[in-house]
Parts: sequence; structure tokens; C-alpha cells
Amino acid sequence: MKVRLAYGETGLDVDVDPEKTTVVEPVHHEAAPDQAGVLTAALRDPVAGPPLRERVRPGQSVAISVCDGTRPQPRHLMVPAVLAELDGIVNLDDVVILVATGTHRGNTESELRQMLGDEVVDHVRIVNHDARDRGQLAWMGTFGKDVPVWLNQEWARADVRITTGFVEPHFFAGFSGGPKLVAPGLAALETVLVLHDAARIGSPRATWGITHGNPVHDDVRAIAEATGVTFALDVVLNRDKEIVSAFGGDLPAMHAAATAAAKRIAMRPVPAPFDVVVTTNSGFPLDQNLYQAVKGMSAAYQVVRPGGTIVCAAECRDGFPDHGSYRQVLASARSPRHLLETIAARSAGETVPDQWQVQIQARIQCDNQVVMHTSYLSDDDLASAHLRQTGDVSEAVAQALAAAGPDARLCVLPEGPQTIPYLS
Repeated sequence: MKVRLAYGETGLDVDVDPEKTTVVEPVHHEAAPDQAGVLTAALRDPVAGPPLRERVRPGQSVAISVCDGTRPQPRHLMVPAVLAELDGIVNLDDVVILVATGTHRGNTESELRQMLGDEVVDHVRIVNHDARDRGQLAWMGTFGKDVPVWLNQEWARADVRITTGFVEPHFFAGFSGGPKLVAPGLAALETVLVLHDAARIGSPRATWGITHGNPVHDDVRAIAEATGVTFALDVVLNRDKEIVSAFGGDLPAMHAAATAAAKRIAMRPVPAPFDVVVTTNSGFPLDQNLYQAVKGMSAAYQVVRPGGTIVCAAECRDGFPDHGSYRQVLASARSPRHLLETIAARSAGETVPDQWQVQIQARIQCDNQVVMHTSYLSDDDLASAHLRQTGDVSEAVAQALAAAGPDARLCVLPEGPQTIPYLS
């Protein structure tokens, strides 16, 4: 049978044996019939605390945090909904939209127009956060487990601070959205490095679907709560990236409600591990680079047997990418085992940018064979990342199953980390 994989903007078909295959994909959830209306309702009838309009006064400055272009947040709907609620209270000249890039590159004007729409770009000031630009940052203090916190100064000095995001399981922070739109989204590189140090990332509770007791999310949450968020707005999306539900209000209660909804939609139990798992990184914009594709590998890792094979299809039109340290760190040791040992030996003060992604990838590769299918990375590129490439996903799957024996079983995750399988 054919299974359609989310790959780039066009998709990719893979041929599999139905007798050996389990397909784990998002349970279909209808989009809210009025996409704008469900956002307005969340702003006016929040999970906790007063409506947004009651939290804002004339003359105040407002900062709105949004996800960067590697995330499928419906910014073109969420930001206008927030601005509509502020209309008549706040002057647009006093509003700034901050793209919460974390350590990623900033988005171009063309990308911002695609993300936010021409109307917003033409009338509201937009700033790409830069974690490496000291001139953008303000010292906030030490929070959580000894995390030194610098945040974007426009965020820090705003009278009203509004986070907007979307919630899905996250491979080491538990769930996205909520406090992540403050840190790491608007934090300094030094802050991000501590939040992503080897000890935190190496914790067994730094994984999909866990927030409380997760050392990464515990500190992210502590930073947001200590530095202050006026109002938080998150959505949960279906497989078509449409809004299923929206949640607004005080950040802790809002995010708890949103994560409970996301877990029902995006996590699925399976009875036993598989010999081979095919995964993706959910297609464009999530599979723009190899760095992001580690999430797809991690989703597969949850249900592949030790020594099994993961085949990951990610377009990687943006390469590794070239910005950041991910490629350099990957190539800094001769094997995944040596990478893992080197990173694990580092203290929080020795954390190297992007080592967290390499740490997770190396852990997966130490236990499993990982085969990539991309359209923009060469075999030599992938070999430098200790990965092998296949030009034909179906053939790679057939070979891996044959090598595993006559009783080998296959799992396919067509949407990658949009649905996280776990052993029941």
C-alpha cells in the first residue's frame, strides 16, 4: 500500500507491506468553524484571569511575542486578533511584534509578510530577536536552577507583554508554546546555553509530553513567571495546521489547559517496539533543515527497538542550516558515541551552541541506524553528520525489514512529530 509522507510542500509517497505496517498519524480533528472567532473568544473569555482588554490601559506600550518561521503558528490570524482587542486602547505606534527566534536566524521581510500578512507588516513595527546582540538584551536576574537570564530589552521594558504560540509535544521541553515564547524565544545566547546544557537535556524527563519535573521546562516556566507575562494566547492545531481550539489568559493555567488538549490530539500509544520506523518532520515549514529534523528522528526513537532502523524523510531546503553551530558540532567528533561522551562531560558553563540537538541526535544514532532522505543535502553532507542517505525511501525500508528478519515490523509516522507514539 502507499502511505503519503509530509515532505516539503508537495509530500512523498512510500510503498509498504500492509501486513507488516502500523501507521500512526494524527487523529483527525475538525478545525474550529470560525478560526478568527475562536481566537476572539479565548481573548475575551480566558481560562484564568480577566480578558485581555481589561489588562491594558491607554498609553501603555505593548510587546507581542510570536514564533519564528520554522514553526507553523497561524500568526496571520493570531496577531490580528490580538490587535483587534487592543484597538481603541493602544496606539499601534506603541506596539512591537518580537519574533522569538531563540538562537535561530531572523526572518526576512518576505518571510515576515508570509507569516504575518501585509497589513500587519505595513502598520506594526516588527523586530527579529537576536540572542547574540548584547545591544538588544536586558539583565533580568537569576531564576530557576541557577539560570542567568537576559531577555530582549523591548520585551523587558514593555508595559504589556503578550505571548502567542501553538502547543504540540516537544522532544525535550515536553510541550511547545506558553513560556517558551519568553525563554528561550526572547533570551540571550548565554541563557539558552544553560537551559540546554548536557545535564538538563540528558535527563530522562526532558522528553515528549512532560512539563512538570522536566528540568528544561521547569526552568523555562520559572523564567516566564518571574519576569512577567501579561496575557498568554496559545492554539492547538490539526494536521492541516488549522486551529482546533484556542486558550488565553494567565500563562500557567492557560498552558496547562492547552497541553492537556494537545496531548489528547497528538500522542498515541502502541503496544510494542518496531524493527523499522519511517518518520518525517511534518513537511514545510518544519522540515526546512536537518537541525529541525532531529525532532522527527526523536519521535521515531520512542518506538523503535534497540538496534533497529529509523528512516527520516525531511526536505532540508535550508541545509543543516549554515547559520548556528549545529554542523560544526556534528563534525567535531569521529562518531556519535564520541559526540555523546564529549557533550555529556561538559558543565553548564561549557555548553556549546546547538550541542543539545547534537546530543539528542547522537543518543539516537548510538542505539539505532538512521537513514535520511533529503532533496538538498548531498551524501557527503550527511556523511559529515554520521548519517547515510537514501534516494528511495521504499527501497530503504524494504532492505531494513529484510535484514531484520521475516517477522520484522514497520511503523510509519507520516506527520512525524505531529503525533508522538509511545509504548503503552
